[in-house]
Amino acid sequence: MLLVLPPSRGQTPGPDGAPALDPASLALPELLTARTRLLAALAGTPHDPASTPTARAADVLTGVLYAAADLPGLLRRRGSAPERTRRSVLIASPLLGAVTPTDRIPASRLAMGTVDGVGGLGPFWRPHLEAALDPRAAGRVVVDVRSSEFLTLWRPPADAAWVSVRVVQEADGERRVVSHFAKHWRGMLVHHLLTRRGTEPTDLRSLVRAARGLVTSGAITGVEHEDAARPGSPAVLTLVVP
Repeated sequence: MLLVLPPSRGQTPGPDGAPALDPASLALPELLTARTRLLAALAGTPHDPASTPTARAADVLTGVLYAAADLPGLLRRRGSAPERTRRSVLIASPLLGAVTPTDRIPASRLAMGTVDGVGGLGPFWRPHLEAALDPRAAGRVVVDVRSSEFLTLWRPPADAAWVSVRVVQEADGERRVVSHFAKHWRGMLVHHLLTRRGTEPTDLRSLVRAARGLVTSGAITGVEHEDAARPGSPAVLTLVVP
């Protein structure tokens, strides 16, 4: 199982005096050359992170999804949750391509767009992320809670079971797609998948069974699913919330 999370608008910078970013210390060392090139292109711009203190990504990213996922709490737990969190969670990053919860990163407001000397960040990162992540995703279920904005960075390969997560609210017999607060429910799903007992999901059907634990707990009212509409698109896991 891989859980692919978006970056977060809500961020808490590392403490004063904390080390600056060291690209060579990050997970996914296959991305070092691309990271170094982008950081060089950002030197002297408002997005230059050279002197920004770092902290674990789990502590820097504090938006709605991350508050619900509670990655710092998972890393402190006993049992399998800390190891599962370190092994299973990837965080999309316009600045660094992708990072793990324990990577030390700076707070960064770099958005998807174009950087002088590099070009569009989606086309820039995609081949590097494919080389780094496709082998890790092969044969695994990839639970993707990113918004469409960040899909240009990386799409899972054909031999992965790619699943996106939709949230709908049901009231008075009608349904509507949840937008902003969908981040909260996606974070709840991430937390649940990292803390539940039993084997990890390996495909859409076992993911649905795992997600139904949120119904049993009373957090949501239902779980539904749709197979991929066409090759190269994700299957869809739908969380029905009250």
